[in-house]
Amino acid sequence: MAKKNFDETPEGDDEVRPSDEGSEAQASDPESQDELTVDDILGAAQSAEAAAEGAEAVADEPDLLTDLKRVQAEYANYRRRTEDQREVEIERAKGSVAKGLLPVLDDLDRAAKHGDLVEGTPFAAIADKLRGVAERMGLETYGAAGDVFDPQQHEAIFQQPTPGATETTVLEVVEVGYRLGTVELRPAKVVVAVPAE
Repeated sequence: MAKKNFDETPEGDDEVRPSDEGSEAQASDPESQDELTVDDILGAAQSAEAAAEGAEAVADEPDLLTDLKRVQAEYANYRRRTEDQREVEIERAKGSVAKGLLPVLDDLDRAAKHGDLVEGTPFAAIADKLRGVAERMGLETYGAAGDVFDPQQHEAIFQQPTPGATETTVLEVVEVGYRLGTVELRPAKVVVAVPAE
């Protein structure tokens, strides 16, 4: 099959095609195009309609600034609220995990009282790790024998009249109380020594 050359014009065809000379002529002649310069645009007269729109925009400018300030204030309040809610949710999640650990920590305390947590045993190592995790979470224990009884922090399960006692004090701790930061998870269950009559 013979290869045709489409770029050549057939003999006797003097017609000028747009793809041939016209594009070259337009590209080489910058004065043939109507180009606008920045000076032409800035120096052009403004139509009455455009001037009216510009005047409306200037008149609406204080309203737009007021709206912008209102939107900025709403966004700042939204961010503050979401940060506060985020902190509350983090504390709530920590509290639920800590409440789940309380029975396990109680069992470890009972095991320590009975002598089952011998130093160097695997069970004692696990107990130490678990207590370390609870401390890193911010879990604190309270309630010890000899403390002054506080009904806001202690739950009295028994009152024992004690000779020589001048004020109500904790005689024995049945269950240790736990708090997470400022939130009390569980009050300490105690036996209270009261003055004998």
